[in-house]
Amino acid sequence: MKRAIQAGLCLVTCAYMVIAVGLHTDAWAYESVTVTNGATLQGKITFTGTVPEPKAFELRRYYDRDYCAALSDGKGHRLLKEVNIGSDGGLKDVVVVVEGIEKGKPFTFTDAEVEASLCQFLPFVTVVNDKRRITVFNRDPVSHDIQGYAYDQSGVDIVLHRPALHVSGTTDVVQLVKGRKVFTMQCGMHPYMQNWGYAIDNPYYAVTGPNGSFTIGDLPEGIYHVKAWHPILGTQERDVTVTSNGTTTLDLRFEAK
Repeated sequence: MKRAIQAGLCLVTCAYMVIAVGLHTDAWAYESVTVTNGATLQGKITFTGTVPEPKAFELRRYYDRDYCAALSDGKGHRLLKEVNIGSDGGLKDVVVVVEGIEKGKPFTFTDAEVEASLCQFLPFVTVVNDKRRITVFNRDPVSHDIQGYAYDQSGVDIVLHRPALHVSGTTDVVQLVKGRKVFTMQCGMHPYMQNWGYAIDNPYYAVTGPNGSFTIGDLPEGIYHVKAWHPILGTQERDVTVTSNGTTTLDLRFEAK
């Protein structure tokens, strides 16, 4: 599926580009209010089982193999590690979101940024806010073609396609339809360059680091639906109850597929 998408997308070189990501508009808008005696939701996301092997790409088959070989396995392959586990089993790159919350602490957000550096997209998982803006920088001396798409059981949508981008940068709009919140970006010249984006519509979220822990604070008292999403391992969902000035712990474990 991915190879077919890559073959069908024609995109261009960029040194710096800005993407304004527009998504499906929810029926309600989040309201910022003063939260007193807010609650805290914390926990840890762990992984159990055999860690999936990284995907291997033969450098000789793609452009700029000498430069991009800086991060090779020494045997002519570039590796894409999609599941990253800490020393204590913590799972990195999990987006934890409190869903459906209509009002709470102020929703302030700095536009998300992604870098193309040493022929990889960093970070592997990023979060965009309700304005759906993400800035992509090229830090490499080689060209990168950026393509974006979203897919699920209902099919595949190209969400970013520009026939020409100026090296000084350009603004584009990415439409995620059918209620989707997830999109992925790849480089058409270097297919091992991949990352993922998740769209949020309120400030109650976290992205796990190498130890897998997360903390979400200033929640109004109530019962909430929480989703933990990993681009490769899928999602887990739970309902939690939080109380004023209290701390609720939610630990989740993902298993190898």
